This record gives sequence, structure tokens and C-alpha cells, in this order.
Amino acid sequence: MFIQTEATPNPATLKFLPGKVVLDQGTADFRDAQSAGAASPLAGKIFAIPGVSGVFFGYDFVTVTKNDGPEWQHLKPAILGAIMEHFMSGAPIMTSATQVADDAERDSEDEFFDSADAEIVDTIKELLETRVRPAVAQDGGDITFRGYENGTVFLNMRGACSGCPSSTATLKHGIQNLLKHFVPEVQHVESV
Repeated sequence: MFIQTEATPNPATLKFLPGKVVLDQGTADFRDAQSAGAASPLAGKIFAIPGVSGVFFGYDFVTVTKNDGPEWQHLKPAILGAIMEHFMSGAPIMTSATQVADDAERDSEDEFFDSADAEIVDTIKELLETRVRPAVAQDGGDITFRGYENGTVFLNMRGACSGCPSSTATLKHGIQNLLKHFVPEVQHVESV
């Protein structure tokens, strides 16, 4: 098994491509070892490596975020080993198929917008789904819609995007300009 790695715009995050489907639907974002170990054997193994502070699963990639301590040259071999060992074992990525679905349901339940803005919100969501999320996934992250209020779109940044130094530029110059172009009612984009 050959696992490729790619740098992301976030220097604290590295993207691992195992050449296999990681999650066939949705994404999973783990910010601590306790939640990771309960939901995913793979995330639990990666969190067992000292210096790991975040694990994110996309369709065909795993992004790992490190804390300020260790350097990538020391962490990367252990992470590659954990991913390879897991895929070779045939164990499931998630302990429960409902975990990913629960995350998606929780995301949609937490959305906020005025029902009068439903058409605007539908357009924003379509643009995010077709134009923004695929590009962000290439960098090892994900962006989901959280809400719309008084011309401001609220987005949740996960994976490599969370805590990335260039995320503000991505939001303000990339996503905000795209949404303003197609949806004149949009004035600002904010991260929550």
C-alpha cells in the first residue's frame, strides 16, 4: 500500500491520501483523543501518536493537525504506519455508520436563517457544494454552511481549514467574492 502525502496551506496540517475511500459520505472531524477513540479506531490510533491535535476524514483523505511541539519529519512516519496498519487490517474507519450521519444532521439542525431568505440560502448552499467544497477538500479541509443573517453568511471551517493562517484570505477574498458575485444580497462572510 502506498500512501501519498500533500502539504496544505496550513503548516500545522498534513494531508494523507491512502488511495482508498476513507468515508464514502460526509466528513468526520476529531479535536481530541476521547471523541476520536470512541467513534473511530483509525482516529484513535493517530491520536495515540504524541503531538497530534486533530484528525479529519474526507472522502479519500485523512488530514492530521499537529501541535507546536514535534516536527513533521518525526510525526509523518508514525502516522503513515498507523494509517497503513489500519487499512491492511480491514477494520472499519468508524465504529458506527450513524456517526457521520449524526454529524451531518447536527450541522443542518444548527443552521439559522430567516425563512424569507430560503431562496438565497439555497443558492448559497449550492455554490458552496459545487464550487467551494471541492476546492477546499483538495487542501484537506471542509466548509459547511451555518447560517445567513442580514447579508452575512456564517460558515464552519474544518480539517486543514480550521486554524489555517490563510483561512481569513480564503473566506474574504475567495468565498466572499464568489458569493457576492452570484448572490448580490451577500455582504460579508464570517467563520464560526
